Amino acid sequence: MGGVRTALYAYLFAKKNGGDFLLRIEDTDQNRFVPGAEDYIIEALRWCGIHIDEGVSVGGPHAPYRQSERKEKYRQYALQLIESGHAYYAFDTAEELEQQRKSAEEKKQTFAYGSATRMNLKNSLTLSADETQKLLDDDVPHVIRLKVPADETIVFTDLIRGEVQFNSSLVDDKVLLKSDGMPTYHLAHIVDDYQMEITHAIRGEEWLPSAPAHILTYQYLNWKDKMPQYAHLPLLLKPDGKGKLSKRDGDRLGFPVFPLEWKDPFSGEISSGYREKGYYHEAFINMLAMLGWNPGTEQELFTMDELVQAFSFDHVHKAGARFDPEKAVWYNAQWLQRQSDDDMAERLSKSVQQQFKLADSHRCLQKSYLKECVRLLKPRIQFEQEMIAKGEYLFVAPTEYDSAVVSKRWKPTLQPFFSSLLSAWEEVKTFDAAEAEQTFKHTSEKNNLKPGEVLQLTRVFVSGQAQGVDLFPMIALLGKAEVIQRMNTALSRMS
Repeated sequence: MGGVRTALYAYLFAKKNGGDFLLRIEDTDQNRFVPGAEDYIIEALRWCGIHIDEGVSVGGPHAPYRQSERKEKYRQYALQLIESGHAYYAFDTAEELEQQRKSAEEKKQTFAYGSATRMNLKNSLTLSADETQKLLDDDVPHVIRLKVPADETIVFTDLIRGEVQFNSSLVDDKVLLKSDGMPTYHLAHIVDDYQMEITHAIRGEEWLPSAPAHILTYQYLNWKDKMPQYAHLPLLLKPDGKGKLSKRDGDRLGFPVFPLEWKDPFSGEISSGYREKGYYHEAFINMLAMLGWNPGTEQELFTMDELVQAFSFDHVHKAGARFDPEKAVWYNAQWLQRQSDDDMAERLSKSVQQQFKLADSHRCLQKSYLKECVRLLKPRIQFEQEMIAKGEYLFVAPTEYDSAVVSKRWKPTLQPFFSSLLSAWEEVKTFDAAEAEQTFKHTSEKNNLKPGEVLQLTRVFVSGQAQGVDLFPMIALLGKAEVIQRMNTALSRMS
Protein backbone atom coordinates (compact mmCIF):
# COMPACT_ATOMS: atom_id res chain seq x y z
CA MET A 1 0.00 0.00 0.00
CA GLY A 2 2.79 2.41 0.88
CA GLY A 3 4.55 1.81 -2.41
CA VAL A 4 1.35 2.29 -4.38
CA ARG A 5 0.54 5.50 -2.54
CA THR A 6 3.99 6.87 -3.37
CA ALA A 7 3.46 5.97 -7.02
CA LEU A 8 -0.04 7.45 -6.96
CA TYR A 9 1.07 10.83 -5.59
CA ALA A 10 3.89 10.95 -8.15
CA TYR A 11 1.41 10.11 -10.91
CA LEU A 12 -1.16 12.69 -9.78
CA PHE A 13 1.47 15.41 -9.54
CA ALA A 14 2.95 14.53 -12.95
CA LYS A 15 -0.42 14.51 -14.71
CA LYS A 16 -1.59 17.74 -13.08
CA ASN A 17 1.55 19.47 -14.29
CA GLY A 18 1.67 18.00 -17.79
CA GLY A 19 4.53 15.66 -16.95
CA ASP A 20 5.34 11.99 -17.39
CA PHE A 21 5.24 9.19 -14.83
CA LEU A 22 8.33 6.99 -15.04
CA LEU A 23 8.85 3.49 -13.61
CA ARG A 24 12.44 2.51 -12.86
CA ILE A 25 13.43 -0.77 -11.20
CA GLU A 26 16.05 -0.18 -8.51
CA ASP A 27 17.54 -3.67 -8.19
CA THR A 28 21.15 -2.96 -7.28
CA ASP A 29 20.92 -5.03 -4.10
CA GLN A 30 20.95 -8.51 -5.63
CA ASN A 31 20.66 -10.12 -2.18
CA ARG A 32 17.14 -8.72 -1.97
CA PHE A 33 16.10 -9.73 -5.50
CA VAL A 34 12.65 -11.35 -5.51
CA PRO A 35 11.57 -13.33 -8.61
CA GLY A 36 8.27 -12.05 -10.01
CA ALA A 37 8.34 -8.76 -8.11
CA GLU A 38 8.85 -6.62 -11.22
CA ASP A 39 5.90 -8.17 -13.05
CA TYR A 40 3.85 -7.77 -9.88
CA ILE A 41 4.64 -4.04 -9.67
CA ILE A 42 3.69 -3.48 -13.30
CA GLU A 43 0.41 -5.40 -12.98
CA ALA A 44 -0.45 -3.66 -9.71
CA LEU A 45 0.01 -0.21 -11.29
CA ARG A 46 -2.03 -1.30 -14.31
CA TRP A 47 -4.91 -2.51 -12.09
CA CYS A 48 -4.82 0.74 -10.13
CA GLY A 49 -5.15 2.81 -13.30
CA ILE A 50 -1.68 4.35 -12.96
CA HIS A 51 -0.43 4.65 -16.53
CA ILE A 52 3.32 4.29 -17.08
CA ASP A 53 4.56 6.82 -19.66
CA GLU A 54 8.17 5.66 -19.65
CA GLY A 55 9.95 2.76 -18.00
CA VAL A 56 10.60 -0.96 -17.84
CA SER A 57 7.30 -2.09 -19.32
CA VAL A 58 7.00 0.48 -22.13
CA GLY A 59 10.55 1.59 -22.96
CA GLY A 60 11.58 5.15 -23.67
CA PRO A 61 14.50 7.42 -24.57
CA HIS A 62 16.47 6.75 -21.37
CA ALA A 63 16.53 2.93 -21.47
CA PRO A 64 17.53 0.66 -19.86
CA TYR A 65 15.30 1.24 -16.84
CA ARG A 66 16.65 -1.54 -14.62
CA GLN A 67 19.61 -0.35 -12.56
CA SER A 68 21.24 -3.78 -12.80
CA GLU A 69 21.48 -3.17 -16.57
CA ARG A 70 23.01 0.30 -16.03
CA LYS A 71 25.96 -0.86 -13.91
CA GLU A 72 28.65 0.70 -16.11
CA LYS A 73 27.00 4.12 -15.91
CA TYR A 74 27.69 4.53 -12.20
CA ARG A 75 31.36 3.70 -11.59
CA GLN A 76 32.68 6.69 -13.55
CA TYR A 77 30.82 9.08 -11.25
CA ALA A 78 32.09 7.36 -8.11
CA LEU A 79 35.64 7.72 -9.45
CA GLN A 80 34.95 11.33 -10.36
CA LEU A 81 34.01 11.98 -6.73
CA ILE A 82 37.27 10.35 -5.58
CA GLU A 83 39.27 12.51 -8.00
CA SER A 84 37.61 15.67 -6.68
CA GLY A 85 38.28 14.64 -3.07
CA HIS A 86 34.62 14.10 -2.20
CA ALA A 87 34.75 10.30 -1.90
CA TYR A 88 37.31 7.69 -0.83
CA TYR A 89 38.10 3.97 -0.90
CA ALA A 90 37.32 2.02 2.26
CA PHE A 91 38.91 -1.40 2.80
CA ASP A 92 37.40 -2.32 6.18
CA THR A 93 36.12 -5.89 6.36
CA ALA A 94 32.65 -6.77 7.61
CA GLU A 95 34.25 -8.33 10.70
CA GLU A 96 36.23 -5.18 11.46
CA LEU A 97 33.16 -2.98 11.17
CA GLU A 98 31.19 -5.37 13.39
CA GLN A 99 33.91 -5.07 16.02
CA GLN A 100 33.62 -1.28 15.81
CA ARG A 101 29.86 -1.55 16.43
CA LYS A 102 30.33 -3.84 19.41
CA SER A 103 32.94 -1.54 20.95
CA ALA A 104 30.59 1.41 20.56
CA GLU A 105 27.73 -0.56 22.16
CA GLU A 106 29.89 -1.38 25.17
CA LYS A 107 30.34 2.37 25.64
CA LYS A 108 26.60 2.84 25.09
CA GLN A 109 27.27 4.64 21.82
CA THR A 110 26.18 4.10 18.22
CA PHE A 111 28.88 3.50 15.62
CA ALA A 112 28.64 5.42 12.35
CA TYR A 113 31.25 5.50 9.60
CA GLY A 114 31.65 9.26 9.17
CA SER A 115 33.60 12.40 9.97
CA ALA A 116 34.08 11.42 13.62
CA THR A 117 35.46 7.92 12.95
CA ARG A 118 36.84 7.61 9.42
CA MET A 119 40.39 8.74 10.33
CA ASN A 120 40.66 5.73 12.66
CA LEU A 121 39.58 3.22 10.03
CA LYS A 122 41.13 1.48 7.03
CA ASN A 123 40.58 3.71 4.02
CA SER A 124 42.41 5.83 1.46
CA LEU A 125 42.24 8.80 3.81
CA THR A 126 44.38 7.04 6.42
CA LEU A 127 46.55 4.93 4.10
CA SER A 128 49.27 6.32 1.87
CA ALA A 129 48.69 6.62 -1.87
CA ASP A 130 51.06 3.69 -2.49
CA GLU A 131 49.32 1.48 0.10
CA THR A 132 45.93 2.33 -1.38
CA GLN A 133 47.08 1.58 -4.93
CA LYS A 134 48.59 -1.75 -3.90
CA LEU A 135 45.31 -2.82 -2.27
CA LEU A 136 43.46 -1.86 -5.42
CA ASP A 137 45.98 -3.68 -7.65
CA ASP A 138 45.64 -6.78 -5.47
CA ASP A 139 41.82 -6.65 -5.84
CA VAL A 140 41.31 -6.38 -2.10
CA PRO A 141 37.55 -6.00 -1.54
CA HIS A 142 36.58 -2.38 -0.98
CA VAL A 143 33.76 0.12 -1.24
CA ILE A 144 33.67 3.76 -2.25
CA ARG A 145 32.20 6.09 0.36
CA LEU A 146 30.99 9.66 0.16
CA LYS A 147 33.16 12.03 2.24
CA VAL A 148 30.67 14.06 4.26
CA PRO A 149 32.18 17.20 5.80
CA ALA A 150 32.06 17.81 9.54
CA ASP A 151 29.84 20.41 11.16
CA GLU A 152 28.28 22.04 8.12
CA THR A 153 24.62 22.99 7.77
CA ILE A 154 22.90 21.32 4.83
CA VAL A 155 19.66 22.95 3.74
CA PHE A 156 17.06 21.94 1.16
CA THR A 157 13.40 22.59 0.50
CA ASP A 158 10.99 19.68 0.72
CA LEU A 159 7.65 19.99 -1.10
CA ILE A 160 5.80 18.83 2.02
CA ARG A 161 7.97 19.90 4.93
CA GLY A 162 9.32 23.20 3.62
CA GLU A 163 12.89 24.13 4.53
CA VAL A 164 14.78 21.27 6.17
CA GLN A 165 18.18 21.66 7.86
CA PHE A 166 20.71 19.03 8.92
CA ASN A 167 24.08 19.21 10.62
CA SER A 168 26.50 17.23 8.48
CA SER A 169 28.20 15.72 11.53
CA LEU A 170 25.05 13.62 12.02
CA VAL A 171 25.27 12.22 8.47
CA ASP A 172 27.34 9.08 7.88
CA ASP A 173 29.62 8.53 4.90
CA LYS A 174 27.24 6.61 2.64
CA VAL A 175 28.56 3.74 0.57
CA LEU A 176 28.24 4.77 -3.08
CA LEU A 177 29.76 1.74 -4.79
CA LYS A 178 29.77 -1.72 -3.19
CA SER A 179 32.56 -4.29 -3.29
CA ASP A 180 30.76 -6.20 -6.09
CA GLY A 181 30.87 -3.10 -8.28
CA MET A 182 27.15 -2.43 -7.95
CA PRO A 183 26.06 1.04 -6.86
CA THR A 184 23.92 1.63 -3.81
CA TYR A 185 20.68 3.56 -3.97
CA HIS A 186 22.56 6.64 -2.74
CA LEU A 187 24.54 6.90 -5.99
CA ALA A 188 22.35 5.07 -8.51
CA HIS A 189 19.17 7.08 -8.07
CA ILE A 190 21.12 10.35 -8.37
CA VAL A 191 22.84 9.33 -11.61
CA ASP A 192 19.58 7.98 -13.01
CA ASP A 193 17.53 11.01 -12.01
CA TYR A 194 20.11 13.25 -13.67
CA GLN A 195 20.35 11.21 -16.87
CA MET A 196 16.59 10.62 -17.09
CA GLU A 197 15.83 14.31 -16.50
CA ILE A 198 13.69 13.68 -13.44
CA THR A 199 12.19 16.93 -12.11
CA HIS A 200 10.39 15.65 -8.99
CA ALA A 201 11.12 12.62 -6.82
CA ILE A 202 8.48 11.47 -4.33
CA ARG A 203 9.50 8.93 -1.69
CA GLY A 204 8.80 7.83 1.87
CA GLU A 205 9.97 9.80 4.89
CA GLU A 206 12.36 6.99 5.85
CA TRP A 207 14.67 8.49 3.20
CA LEU A 208 14.69 11.93 4.85
CA PRO A 209 17.80 11.23 7.00
CA SER A 210 19.69 10.25 3.82
CA ALA A 211 18.64 13.38 1.92
CA PRO A 212 21.64 15.48 3.11
CA ALA A 213 24.05 12.94 1.57
CA HIS A 214 22.07 13.09 -1.66
CA ILE A 215 22.15 16.91 -1.68
CA LEU A 216 25.94 16.83 -1.21
CA THR A 217 26.37 14.28 -4.00
CA TYR A 218 24.49 16.51 -6.44
CA GLN A 219 26.63 19.42 -5.31
CA TYR A 220 29.93 17.53 -5.67
CA LEU A 221 28.99 16.28 -9.17
CA ASN A 222 28.14 19.88 -10.17
CA TRP A 223 24.52 18.89 -10.83
CA LYS A 224 22.89 21.02 -8.14
CA ASP A 225 20.89 22.98 -10.73
CA LYS A 226 19.52 19.70 -12.13
CA MET A 227 18.58 18.18 -8.78
CA PRO A 228 14.91 17.15 -8.65
CA GLN A 229 12.61 18.58 -6.03
CA TYR A 230 12.00 16.07 -3.24
CA ALA A 231 8.78 15.27 -1.43
CA HIS A 232 9.09 12.93 1.57
CA LEU A 233 5.72 11.35 2.31
CA PRO A 234 4.45 10.57 5.82
CA LEU A 235 4.29 6.95 6.94
CA LEU A 236 1.19 4.78 6.78
CA LEU A 237 0.44 3.82 10.38
CA LYS A 238 -1.22 0.79 11.98
CA PRO A 239 -4.98 1.05 12.68
CA ASP A 240 -4.22 1.98 16.31
CA GLY A 241 -1.82 4.69 15.11
CA LYS A 242 1.13 3.08 16.92
CA GLY A 243 3.90 2.38 14.46
CA LYS A 244 4.36 1.80 10.75
CA LEU A 245 1.81 -0.40 8.98
CA SER A 246 3.32 -3.74 7.97
CA LYS A 247 2.35 -6.89 6.13
CA ARG A 248 2.12 -8.70 9.45
CA ASP A 249 -0.55 -6.26 10.65
CA GLY A 250 -2.77 -7.22 7.74
CA ASP A 251 -2.22 -10.94 8.33
CA ARG A 252 -2.95 -10.51 12.04
CA LEU A 253 -5.98 -8.24 11.78
CA GLY A 254 -7.50 -9.66 8.61
CA PHE A 255 -7.19 -6.94 5.97
CA PRO A 256 -5.01 -6.71 2.84
CA VAL A 257 -1.91 -4.53 2.70
CA PHE A 258 -1.05 -5.52 -0.88
CA PRO A 259 -2.88 -4.18 -3.96
CA LEU A 260 -2.90 -7.67 -5.52
CA GLU A 261 -2.49 -11.06 -3.93
CA TRP A 262 1.20 -11.88 -3.49
CA LYS A 263 2.78 -15.30 -3.09
CA ASP A 264 6.26 -15.23 -1.63
CA PRO A 265 8.41 -17.28 -4.04
CA PHE A 266 10.72 -18.40 -1.23
CA SER A 267 8.34 -19.30 1.59
CA GLY A 268 5.16 -19.88 -0.41
CA GLU A 269 3.33 -17.60 2.02
CA ILE A 270 0.33 -15.87 0.45
CA SER A 271 -0.62 -12.30 1.34
CA SER A 272 -4.13 -11.23 0.39
CA GLY A 273 -4.74 -8.45 -2.12
CA TYR A 274 -7.40 -5.78 -2.47
CA ARG A 275 -8.26 -6.95 -5.99
CA GLU A 276 -8.84 -10.55 -4.94
CA LYS A 277 -10.85 -9.40 -1.90
CA GLY A 278 -13.30 -7.77 -4.28
CA TYR A 279 -12.34 -4.11 -3.97
CA TYR A 280 -12.85 -1.86 -6.96
CA HIS A 281 -9.59 -0.29 -8.07
CA GLU A 282 -11.32 3.10 -7.94
CA ALA A 283 -12.15 2.53 -4.26
CA PHE A 284 -8.61 1.39 -3.46
CA ILE A 285 -7.04 4.42 -5.16
CA ASN A 286 -9.60 6.81 -3.63
CA MET A 287 -8.87 5.42 -0.15
CA LEU A 288 -5.09 5.56 -0.64
CA ALA A 289 -5.18 9.14 -1.92
CA MET A 290 -6.91 10.28 1.27
CA LEU A 291 -4.31 8.61 3.50
CA GLY A 292 -2.12 11.61 4.20
CA TRP A 293 -3.77 14.09 1.83
CA ASN A 294 -7.02 16.02 1.74
CA PRO A 295 -8.47 18.34 -0.90
CA GLY A 296 -9.21 21.14 1.54
CA THR A 297 -12.96 20.49 1.10
CA GLU A 298 -15.52 18.00 2.45
CA GLN A 299 -15.40 15.91 -0.74
CA GLU A 300 -14.34 12.30 -0.14
CA LEU A 301 -15.16 10.51 -3.40
CA PHE A 302 -12.89 11.18 -6.36
CA THR A 303 -12.34 9.65 -9.76
CA MET A 304 -8.73 9.49 -10.94
CA ASP A 305 -9.28 12.54 -13.15
CA GLU A 306 -10.76 14.45 -10.22
CA LEU A 307 -7.78 13.47 -8.06
CA VAL A 308 -5.41 14.79 -10.73
CA GLN A 309 -7.20 18.12 -10.76
CA ALA A 310 -7.42 18.42 -6.96
CA PHE A 311 -4.01 17.08 -5.91
CA SER A 312 -1.41 19.37 -4.37
CA PHE A 313 1.51 18.75 -2.04
CA ASP A 314 0.29 21.76 -0.07
CA HIS A 315 -2.39 19.51 1.43
CA VAL A 316 -0.20 16.47 2.15
CA HIS A 317 0.18 16.06 5.91
CA LYS A 318 3.55 15.93 7.61
CA ALA A 319 2.35 13.49 10.29
CA GLY A 320 1.78 9.78 9.69
CA ALA A 321 -1.59 8.65 8.32
CA ARG A 322 -3.49 6.04 10.37
CA PHE A 323 -4.98 3.30 8.18
CA ASP A 324 -8.60 2.44 8.96
CA PRO A 325 -9.74 -0.93 7.47
CA GLU A 326 -13.41 -0.02 8.02
CA LYS A 327 -12.96 3.17 6.02
CA ALA A 328 -11.49 1.11 3.19
CA VAL A 329 -14.67 -1.01 3.18
CA TRP A 330 -16.76 2.19 3.26
CA TYR A 331 -15.01 3.47 0.14
CA ASN A 332 -15.76 0.22 -1.67
CA ALA A 333 -19.44 0.41 -0.68
CA GLN A 334 -19.59 3.96 -2.02
CA TRP A 335 -18.05 2.95 -5.32
CA LEU A 336 -20.38 -0.03 -5.51
CA GLN A 337 -23.33 2.37 -5.50
CA ARG A 338 -21.73 4.18 -8.43
CA GLN A 339 -21.52 1.03 -10.54
CA SER A 340 -23.82 0.68 -13.54
CA ASP A 341 -26.72 -1.72 -12.91
CA ASP A 342 -26.23 -3.08 -16.43
CA ASP A 343 -22.56 -3.88 -15.84
CA MET A 344 -23.24 -5.43 -12.45
CA ALA A 345 -26.06 -7.53 -13.92
CA GLU A 346 -23.70 -8.82 -16.59
CA ARG A 347 -21.10 -9.83 -14.01
CA LEU A 348 -23.82 -11.31 -11.78
CA SER A 349 -25.07 -13.44 -14.68
CA LYS A 350 -21.73 -15.23 -14.93
CA SER A 351 -21.57 -15.81 -11.18
CA VAL A 352 -25.15 -17.13 -11.00
CA GLN A 353 -24.62 -19.51 -13.90
CA GLN A 354 -21.40 -20.79 -12.41
CA GLN A 355 -22.82 -21.15 -8.90
CA PHE A 356 -26.21 -22.69 -9.67
CA LYS A 357 -25.56 -24.38 -13.04
CA LEU A 358 -28.68 -22.87 -14.61
CA ALA A 359 -29.60 -23.37 -18.25
CA ASP A 360 -29.02 -20.36 -20.51
CA SER A 361 -32.77 -20.03 -20.98
CA HIS A 362 -33.53 -19.90 -17.25
CA ARG A 363 -35.61 -16.89 -16.21
CA CYS A 364 -33.06 -15.93 -13.56
CA LEU A 365 -30.48 -15.26 -16.27
CA GLN A 366 -32.63 -12.76 -18.15
CA LYS A 367 -31.05 -9.32 -18.09
CA SER A 368 -34.19 -7.59 -16.83
CA TYR A 369 -34.41 -10.05 -13.93
CA LEU A 370 -30.74 -9.67 -13.02
CA LYS A 371 -30.96 -5.87 -13.16
CA GLU A 372 -33.81 -5.93 -10.66
CA CYS A 373 -31.77 -8.28 -8.44
CA VAL A 374 -28.92 -5.77 -8.54
CA ARG A 375 -31.28 -2.91 -7.71
CA LEU A 376 -32.64 -4.78 -4.68
CA LEU A 377 -29.28 -6.02 -3.40
CA LYS A 378 -27.15 -2.92 -3.97
CA PRO A 379 -28.15 -1.06 -0.78
CA ARG A 380 -27.39 -4.15 1.34
CA ILE A 381 -23.89 -5.09 0.22
CA GLN A 382 -20.38 -3.66 0.34
CA PHE A 383 -18.77 -5.99 -2.21
CA GLU A 384 -20.17 -7.34 -5.46
CA GLN A 385 -19.40 -10.94 -4.61
CA GLU A 386 -21.82 -10.68 -1.68
CA MET A 387 -24.75 -10.65 -4.11
CA ILE A 388 -24.75 -14.43 -4.46
CA ALA A 389 -24.43 -15.13 -0.73
CA LYS A 390 -26.92 -12.47 0.35
CA GLY A 391 -29.34 -13.01 -2.52
CA GLU A 392 -29.24 -16.76 -3.10
CA TYR A 393 -33.03 -16.99 -2.60
CA LEU A 394 -33.53 -14.83 -5.70
CA PHE A 395 -32.14 -17.65 -7.83
CA VAL A 396 -33.05 -20.90 -6.05
CA ALA A 397 -35.86 -21.85 -3.68
CA PRO A 398 -34.88 -22.32 -0.04
CA THR A 399 -34.52 -25.80 1.41
CA GLU A 400 -34.10 -24.64 5.01
CA TYR A 401 -36.07 -22.06 7.01
CA ASP A 402 -34.79 -19.77 9.76
CA SER A 403 -35.45 -21.91 12.84
CA ALA A 404 -35.44 -18.97 15.28
CA VAL A 405 -38.26 -17.21 13.40
CA VAL A 406 -40.23 -20.41 12.87
CA SER A 407 -40.07 -21.46 16.52
CA LYS A 408 -41.05 -17.99 17.68
CA ARG A 409 -43.69 -17.08 15.10
CA TRP A 410 -45.26 -20.23 13.65
CA LYS A 411 -48.50 -21.61 15.09
CA PRO A 412 -50.80 -24.09 13.37
CA THR A 413 -53.62 -21.57 13.87
CA LEU A 414 -51.96 -19.40 11.19
CA GLN A 415 -52.58 -22.01 8.51
CA PRO A 416 -55.97 -20.47 7.51
CA PHE A 417 -54.36 -17.06 7.02
CA PHE A 418 -51.69 -18.40 4.70
CA SER A 419 -54.23 -20.44 2.75
CA SER A 420 -56.34 -17.30 2.33
CA LEU A 421 -53.29 -15.28 1.31
CA LEU A 422 -52.30 -17.76 -1.38
CA SER A 423 -55.85 -17.82 -2.74
CA ALA A 424 -55.96 -14.02 -2.77
CA TRP A 425 -52.62 -13.77 -4.55
CA GLU A 426 -53.85 -16.29 -7.11
CA GLU A 427 -56.64 -13.86 -7.98
CA VAL A 428 -54.38 -10.80 -8.37
CA LYS A 429 -54.09 -9.90 -12.03
CA THR A 430 -51.18 -7.42 -11.77
CA PHE A 431 -48.80 -9.13 -9.38
CA ASP A 432 -46.54 -6.20 -8.62
CA ALA A 433 -45.07 -5.12 -5.27
CA ALA A 434 -47.89 -2.69 -4.45
CA GLU A 435 -50.68 -5.20 -5.20
CA ALA A 436 -48.91 -8.02 -3.37
CA GLU A 437 -48.48 -5.82 -0.27
CA GLN A 438 -52.04 -4.50 -0.37
CA THR A 439 -53.45 -8.02 -0.66
CA PHE A 440 -51.24 -9.17 2.21
CA LYS A 441 -52.52 -6.39 4.49
CA HIS A 442 -56.15 -6.91 3.49
CA THR A 443 -55.90 -10.67 4.14
CA SER A 444 -54.30 -10.04 7.53
CA GLU A 445 -57.17 -7.79 8.57
CA LYS A 446 -59.74 -10.30 7.39
CA ASN A 447 -58.07 -12.91 9.59
CA ASN A 448 -57.96 -10.56 12.60
CA LEU A 449 -54.16 -10.38 12.47
CA LYS A 450 -51.78 -7.49 12.49
CA PRO A 451 -49.48 -7.58 9.44
CA GLY A 452 -46.46 -7.58 11.75
CA GLU A 453 -47.56 -10.88 13.27
CA VAL A 454 -47.11 -12.73 9.98
CA LEU A 455 -44.73 -10.54 7.96
CA GLN A 456 -41.49 -12.18 9.04
CA LEU A 457 -42.91 -15.67 8.61
CA THR A 458 -43.95 -14.76 5.07
CA ARG A 459 -40.41 -13.65 4.34
CA VAL A 460 -38.97 -16.86 5.76
CA PHE A 461 -41.39 -19.04 3.78
CA VAL A 462 -40.39 -17.28 0.54
CA SER A 463 -36.65 -16.82 1.10
CA GLY A 464 -35.72 -19.11 3.99
CA GLN A 465 -34.10 -16.13 5.75
CA ALA A 466 -35.21 -13.71 8.43
CA GLN A 467 -33.63 -10.73 6.68
CA GLY A 468 -32.98 -9.68 3.14
CA VAL A 469 -34.07 -7.36 0.39
CA ASP A 470 -37.41 -5.52 0.58
CA LEU A 471 -40.07 -8.20 0.87
CA PHE A 472 -42.75 -7.19 -1.58
CA PRO A 473 -40.44 -6.08 -4.40
CA MET A 474 -38.76 -9.49 -3.94
CA ILE A 475 -42.12 -11.25 -4.15
CA ALA A 476 -43.00 -9.30 -7.29
CA LEU A 477 -39.65 -10.17 -8.86
CA LEU A 478 -39.96 -13.89 -8.13
CA GLY A 479 -43.43 -13.88 -9.67
CA LYS A 480 -46.78 -15.29 -8.63
CA ALA A 481 -46.17 -18.93 -9.60
CA GLU A 482 -42.77 -19.16 -7.91
CA VAL A 483 -43.93 -17.45 -4.71
CA ILE A 484 -47.03 -19.62 -4.34
CA GLN A 485 -45.02 -22.76 -4.96
CA ARG A 486 -42.44 -21.75 -2.33
CA MET A 487 -45.14 -20.89 0.18
CA ASN A 488 -46.92 -24.23 -0.33
CA THR A 489 -43.60 -26.08 0.12
CA ALA A 490 -42.94 -24.19 3.34
CA LEU A 491 -46.43 -24.75 4.71
CA SER A 492 -46.22 -28.46 4.05
CA ARG A 493 -42.93 -28.51 5.97
CA MET A 494 -44.60 -26.69 8.85
CA SER A 495 -47.30 -29.35 8.94
